[in-house]
Amino acid sequence: MKKGILERLAEGPVLGDGGYLLELEKRGWVRAGPFTPEVALLHPEALRELHIEFREAGADVLQALTFYASRDKLATVGLEDRLEELNRAAVGIAKEVAGEQCLVAGNLSLTWKYEPNSSSAQDSVRKQFDEQLAVQVDAGVDFMIGETFSWVGEALLALERVKKTGLPAMITICFENQEVTAEGKTAAEAAKILAGAGADIVGINCLRSPEHTLPLMRQMRAAVPGYIACQPVAYRTPKDSPDFTSLPEFPVGLDPLQLTRKAMADYAREAREIGVNYIGACCGAVATHIREMALALGKIPPDKRLWKKGGEKPMSAYEYYGHDKA
Repeated sequence: MKKGILERLAEGPVLGDGGYLLELEKRGWVRAGPFTPEVALLHPEALRELHIEFREAGADVLQALTFYASRDKLATVGLEDRLEELNRAAVGIAKEVAGEQCLVAGNLSLTWKYEPNSSSAQDSVRKQFDEQLAVQVDAGVDFMIGETFSWVGEALLALERVKKTGLPAMITICFENQEVTAEGKTAAEAAKILAGAGADIVGINCLRSPEHTLPLMRQMRAAVPGYIACQPVAYRTPKDSPDFTSLPEFPVGLDPLQLTRKAMADYAREAREIGVNYIGACCGAVATHIREMALALGKIPPDKRLWKKGGEKPMSAYEYYGHDKA
């Protein structure tokens, strides 16, 4: 029987996977703009392949592609009547690939419907979360991730609904171009609120590069004793506009901003040094990034496949230019 997420975290850092929607858009399977996950229904083989890449790169967890799979968001592309089918398919594909090797995380995301002073809007958000949760829990996820909440209030609603399922809850918020949430909470304050409300894991995901996320993670680590999670984007962003979605390059001109695999490995090491327990990545992070992070964290061994070198002549440019001596 697979160890659960909390058991794994108790043993040491857990490695998450990378980004799905933007990578699948680059591959031609997702439309830029709405970024809705109908690929799980229309091109399941494409989603399956990306899960396999993350698994083979060393990820401990595969996230079901149910980000933006809420009813109102799916309605923007005419798929509101396929919510159950889509959520079930996404979990099923992730479980098939995960096997006994990886855990499968269900996923809830921002709804764009939250209003801090509207009980009716909050009830609508609860209903949307419950619809997705009912399907994902029935489909057999191992734990739930609620993510990309710029409002701590919406993150609390996600936590409230997940706790009713009895599954472990990982709740991560995001910071746009200010170092406070939409209601003005610092990273430390947000972490205390979420942990105090019963989140098993709290943290930060998306929008910002590791450079602009890790200082906020340090604040969270100092604020709460429990498990914390970090899943930044793999894009380089400027200090005055750290939210990559605010840049003119978003969404289809981001390629020159993508971080190197070394940069992501360095991020993983620094996150571990800070005391981050769940170390993953978000938009822009591909399998090569996750593999280098896995190597940095000792999750997989260096490549030791047969390579006969040392003959009379080099047999590759790698040898010819001395890169193998570096």
